[in-house]
Amino acid sequence: MEVNSRCCQEKRQPPWPLLAQPHAWQSLWRKTTQFLGFSPVKARNVRVMKLYLIRHGETVDNVAQLYAGVRDSPLTVQGVLQAERLGRYLRTSEKPFTHIFASDLQRAAKTAESLLSAQPKHNEAAHLTFQRLPILREQDFGFYEGKPFYARQRDSKKPGKDTHRSQHQDEPGFQDVESKESMIARTNAFVAEHIQPLVLGNHSKQKPIVAIVSHGIILSHLWRSILGMFSKNTVSLAAGLSVGSGGVTPLDHLGGWSNTGYLELEITYAVVDTVVQWKATEAVAGASPKSSVEADGSYPLGLPSTFKMLIKTVNGKEHLRGLKRARGVGSSQYDEGQKKIESFFKKTKVTEGE
Repeated sequence: MEVNSRCCQEKRQPPWPLLAQPHAWQSLWRKTTQFLGFSPVKARNVRVMKLYLIRHGETVDNVAQLYAGVRDSPLTVQGVLQAERLGRYLRTSEKPFTHIFASDLQRAAKTAESLLSAQPKHNEAAHLTFQRLPILREQDFGFYEGKPFYARQRDSKKPGKDTHRSQHQDEPGFQDVESKESMIARTNAFVAEHIQPLVLGNHSKQKPIVAIVSHGIILSHLWRSILGMFSKNTVSLAAGLSVGSGGVTPLDHLGGWSNTGYLELEITYAVVDTVVQWKATEAVAGASPKSSVEADGSYPLGLPSTFKMLIKTVNGKEHLRGLKRARGVGSSQYDEGQKKIESFFKKTKVTEGE
């Protein structure tokens, strides 16, 4: 009986004892693929990019309700305070910016300068500068630059500006507003030249954190250009964030920008390369094996594996809490020669409980 039992046990043993050992199949697979000319490629880590689309601070023409597209309207005292508040807020809530882009018009450039001056001076941000780009200018309002807003007329279905155009378009020197197509071309060009290379670049040491300071209308088109980089169902809203009616948020129309309001975006991309890569091409005229990763570690255009975007904040204004306008002074043009701007609003005596 004992002999028969041992025979049965011997029969139940696997024909290849090696395969019963831990990781035996992995070892066999590795040796087989090496023999056949395959090489495993490791998955790459998930990396993150942050984007802030920011509108400039309040301007003199904003207060006067004048059309200011390419017209270089300066910031008001209130606008400078808004920009300084934003710079300090983002400094404490976010890591230092790696890139700052701004329209070359002074209202956007001055706002960007406030972001830059608030950056810490003891690290890479100490060498940070911002690029002033005409391509980020506001829509050109043509004939209407510097003119007051025209209200919709009660006896017309057209907006007041359209009615005004029909009345003045034959006048000498009339220039129409910049077209939607022109603005789309500008924002698409900016994204292709400045944003896509950052998204697809190799950022093993530091993730890009980018601020773009521009103007209300062009920012809306810029947002749609950025949105156009992503596949369907890869863009989502942060938990609890809804800006549409009935709980439905149209992503291409998130709403407007307040002065120094910002849109905060987080882009994640996980690159998982092919599990195995055929090496036989090495034998063909000395060719190198093809890979989804370039020699310098960057990702070729058209070959990203996964891109997703999370909308974290829409028209963020947390930095403006408690900021009040001083009568008269707040709406006036900011004079760089005056004393520290916040001194206008400091009380000479602060009592307990205030």
